[in-house]
Amino acid sequence: MADADDPRDLVLTRLIPAPRRALWRAWTEPDLLKAWFAPKPYTTPVAELDLRPGGNSRIVMRSPDGQDLPNTGVYLEVVTDERLVVTDAYRSAWIPSDKPFLTVILTFADEAGGTRYTARARHWTLEDRQRHEEMGFAEGWGICADQLTELVTGLR
Repeated sequence: MADADDPRDLVLTRLIPAPRRALWRAWTEPDLLKAWFAPKPYTTPVAELDLRPGGNSRIVMRSPDGQDLPNTGVYLEVVTDERLVVTDAYRSAWIPSDKPFLTVILTFADEAGGTRYTARARHWTLEDRQRHEEMGFAEGWGICADQLTELVTGLR
């Protein structure tokens, strides 16, 4: 099992005042995911989610100037309302990507009447981790977590 404190990881965690089910829905229902996934003013015009181990994930973020930024990958683990793992190591159907960058491990745990949300970005190399940090991981993923929180607190 991988070390929870792997130096290649970047981690965002929040206590969100909403049930796990609401966060799960926001990550697994395309229309909900489109509402919060990209840090505004970016948008998410495409969310295709085949939610099963080996299923494809294709999410496209769009910049304010119209540039599309596709994120493609494959789900490795799907545990309803608890854990979702997706990697860009594969483009689709176990076809390797040209350059794997990260595996995202999402966990949702009951805590203090809400949900402890943890998003772990596990990179293939320390250099990839540093590049992601320099790209604005903390700010961008933080904005998205705020947008996610705003959405799920209304999904009772």
